[in-house]
Amino acid sequence: MDELRPRPANSYALTPVGFLDRAAIVYGDCPSIIYNNISYTWSQTHRRCLQLASSLSSIGLNKGHVVSILAPNIPAMYELHFAVPMAGAILNTLNTRLDARTISLLLCHAESELLFVDPMCVSLVNEAFSLLPSSAKPPLLVLIADDDEVLPQQPSPTIHFYDTYEGLLEKGDPAFNWTRPKNDFDPIVLNYTSGTTSSPKGVVHCHRGLFIVTLDSLVDWSFPKQPVFLWTLPMFHSNGWSYPWGMAAVGGTNICLRKFDAPTIYGLIKKHGVTHMCGAPVVLNMLSNSLTNMEPLKNPVHIITAGAPPPATILSRTESLGFVVGHGYGLTETGGIVVSCAWKRQWNLFPATERAKLKARQGVRTVGMTEVDVVDPVTGMSVKRDGLTLGEIVLRGGCIMLGYLKDPVATAKCMTENGWFCTGDVGVMHPDGYLEIKDRSKDVIISGGENLSSVEVESVLYTFPDINEAAVVARPDEFWGETPCAFVSLKEACCRIPTEKEIIEHCRGRLPHYMVPKTVVVKEKLPKTSTGKIQKAVLRDMAKAMGSSRASRM
Repeated sequence: MDELRPRPANSYALTPVGFLDRAAIVYGDCPSIIYNNISYTWSQTHRRCLQLASSLSSIGLNKGHVVSILAPNIPAMYELHFAVPMAGAILNTLNTRLDARTISLLLCHAESELLFVDPMCVSLVNEAFSLLPSSAKPPLLVLIADDDEVLPQQPSPTIHFYDTYEGLLEKGDPAFNWTRPKNDFDPIVLNYTSGTTSSPKGVVHCHRGLFIVTLDSLVDWSFPKQPVFLWTLPMFHSNGWSYPWGMAAVGGTNICLRKFDAPTIYGLIKKHGVTHMCGAPVVLNMLSNSLTNMEPLKNPVHIITAGAPPPATILSRTESLGFVVGHGYGLTETGGIVVSCAWKRQWNLFPATERAKLKARQGVRTVGMTEVDVVDPVTGMSVKRDGLTLGEIVLRGGCIMLGYLKDPVATAKCMTENGWFCTGDVGVMHPDGYLEIKDRSKDVIISGGENLSSVEVESVLYTFPDINEAAVVARPDEFWGETPCAFVSLKEACCRIPTEKEIIEHCRGRLPHYMVPKTVVVKEKLPKTSTGKIQKAVLRDMAKAMGSSRASRM
């Protein structure tokens, strides 16, 4: 059989973009997108994406060019997941919660050629452009007008828009022959892991990787054909865990929404018959805390949560309302969820508290992943399956990123020669083969689904005139899962002890809102090791002993 080799017919490039072509044929007259009073079918969405891809191509955007978007979960955000790669370009979704300084830094790092801007982000972009270095080439700007939503009046910008979204789309050819990747390892998206440091990590994924993780996610969650998917998960979070492409594969209905709260979610579930949704544990908490006097859902709604494990009480309350909760684990570098808490039927016989404890574990590899393990960071050998021995979680599979943009050192550090991707997350392996995260590298705090760098917060705290030392750890929070808790010591020359409010306000003017410490504890000295390193483990225990923070809310 040695003469049987790959040929063009059996080695054609894989891409999730092609799911849209099929959806237009199979589900052409079925709804694809619903947003307020706007509704499109799959054939209309297919046509619109081809037109937009044609226009992007006509203005010179093609292979290797980065096209960015700064917008919430509106139809344009969904359509651009297809239209940009159809033009051969690379999609870059930006977090709308970032500040202007970070946005300008990311645009420079990505070398974005064009930026689609939601009306609510115009002021942010206006400020970001003023911070661009003189040597930087600013991207063309396209305004995504939203006539279907009443938006607050924004200040008049000084930036110039090349066109509007619909204006650009209307100029395109609906018969455009979209640009298929010549190689399925060609880049398709650029996502930033946090975008909150001076050295951003730009994760680059290829067509093949996202094709694999998209189908893998559909299989793992047992998606039916034509589900109704409510977009409570931001699409700028790792491309909505690959579900924009997944919904095209199964002909689902995408319920888009600009912002939400619990009444909005329940109203849309009832109005559209929502069957599936995703969100951080904060979304579960929002849903379970708002219905004390209301009856459960008439039909079950499946919801996947990831990030910080949801507390058992929140899991129990959420499921008692009619939600079927799934829990998983993934990273920006994996393109979606690659470890999930695969449920066993016999577990349904256990008490609710025991079921919640089992469901809080991250679980086992999904079928699309090759291997998942927890290894000793020194020897590289698998740790004991005792649920106690700590090790680093490592992954191996086709959906792992190509690498970090312009950062070969960081890429080589996490992609080992023996074929593992080192996550930096610390966990244990239970006797039944299910893994559980116990800690996170670099003291990352997960608040409402957002990854916060404690180092970034600490660097701002050190700019406060009276602070001598600072350390930031996670404090449990009923609503957000975790919030930043700052422990500080003061300089000897300090004449007056600053108040918690003063320190928080200092940070608020220098950090994105979600990164600002919600608690500040002033201590005479911070605990240290014999080598002078601050003992964050001790501080974590102190923050945990303080109990859940109840003050912070959306």
